[in-house]
Amino acid sequence: MAAASAGDPLLGIETSCDESALALFDPARGLLGEWISSQVKLHAAYGGVVPDLASREHLENLPLLLREVLAAHPGLEPGGIAVTTGPGLAPCLALGLAAARALALRFQSPIHPVNHLRAHAFSVFIPAHEADPAGFASTLASHLPHLGLIVSGGNTLLIEIRPDLSLRLLGETIDDAGGEALDKAAKLLGLGYPGGPLIEQRAADGDPRAFDFPRALPGRDTFNFSFSGLKTSLRYRIQDWPPEAVRDRLADLCASYQEAVVAALARKVALALDRFPFRSLGLSGGVANNRSLRHRLAALADERGVAFLPALPRHTGDNAGMIAFTAWLDRHRPTAPLAIAPVWPPARQ
Repeated sequence: MAAASAGDPLLGIETSCDESALALFDPARGLLGEWISSQVKLHAAYGGVVPDLASREHLENLPLLLREVLAAHPGLEPGGIAVTTGPGLAPCLALGLAAARALALRFQSPIHPVNHLRAHAFSVFIPAHEADPAGFASTLASHLPHLGLIVSGGNTLLIEIRPDLSLRLLGETIDDAGGEALDKAAKLLGLGYPGGPLIEQRAADGDPRAFDFPRALPGRDTFNFSFSGLKTSLRYRIQDWPPEAVRDRLADLCASYQEAVVAALARKVALALDRFPFRSLGLSGGVANNRSLRHRLAALADERGVAFLPALPRHTGDNAGMIAFTAWLDRHRPTAPLAIAPVWPPARQ
């Protein structure tokens, strides 16, 4: 296949879970467009993502999205196809890989495999590129080394991005992810799916000090997280309550539970900022939209004198913009085999 031209945009493909997404990224101009088809309402009836149903929707949605891309950019000749190769749901990833192979043949373009979590880590730098594409290299260098917190329904990770763009894993959850803990709490409280935003909505009218929920692994000798005990604490607290009692205290329960999650995340971030000479702090992943978490980390960054770089709301969930952007950042890295590869590349602490 032909090598990517410096002036040709990258076409990104994201299908790791229940979002079908495409994006075009031009190194000289930034993201030219992003197209996404969400399945949230479809899976809400099941209380979570159904893999076979999600893969079927990808099969239907990707051609429709591609038509929109070609309609907006007639004569498109992408310089490369960036595609998520993992981690994610295997049948969903397989659909994205199949689409990437087909488009690579159609456009005679190389394929760039991208790790989904690596893309989340780098998504926080997209606004800096959009603000000044020509000066982005120096801007990026000024923010490194960088501390990143990735929080979603499936992952909670604390990572370092080094000046050579390699990653080091500082800490991770040893059980439930932060977003998973919020989703499970919402289910226990009868709120529905997806749970995180619903918890946040109810928490706005509650007292975060009304209930004392546990914060696991509080010590300074680990950057790891644990949220399974928090979920269990909520279950035991309300298991003998009548439904009307839960309804009456719902706002306080949500506010206190959310505060426990946010406090646990912020504690480890503060520990890392105090221990290492980071120049910036990033927040990405689906839970990055939580306003309480954003405000807490923004305050931490301000106290420590580092730049706070939260991902844009449209790049916190699964999206193809971050996939194409990361493929461009990694253009000089060795190319991994094109296969479903749930591999997380950073070295441990």
